[in-house]
Amino acid sequence: QLQLVESGGGLVQPGGSLRLSCLASGFTFKYYAIGWFRQAPGKEREGVSYISGNGGTTHYVDSVKGRFSISRDNAKNTVFLQMDSLKPEDTAVYYCAADYTYTRTYYAAININDYDYWGQGTQVTVSS
Repeated sequence: QLQLVESGGGLVQPGGSLRLSCLASGFTFKYYAIGWFRQAPGKEREGVSYISGNGGTTHYVDSVKGRFSISRDNAKNTVFLQMDSLKPEDTAVYYCAADYTYTRTYYAAININDYDYWGQGTQVTVSS
């Protein structure tokens, strides 16, 4: 059974850092692109960052470029989202999701509708 579990969220002051983790199980991890998404209260879920199965292709939404960094360790079935210089507007529930790309391990979709498998989310709150 495919499962994604996020961790690493919490309360941090503006300018601080957090590192989120997404641990996967139940599937061949390298065949899946992984995306990080977030949803703030009253807002639609939006994409934040994406990484291909081989880790060689990454994308970021403009609002986090230069502050967030996505990476993956396929030996540990884990994707990370390093978040630096956090701002209050980064406050949201963060989700990771998986998109089956099979042997297209260089490909990472940026359309939320391509991601079929979702974790339960982890809360990130940026506040003084």
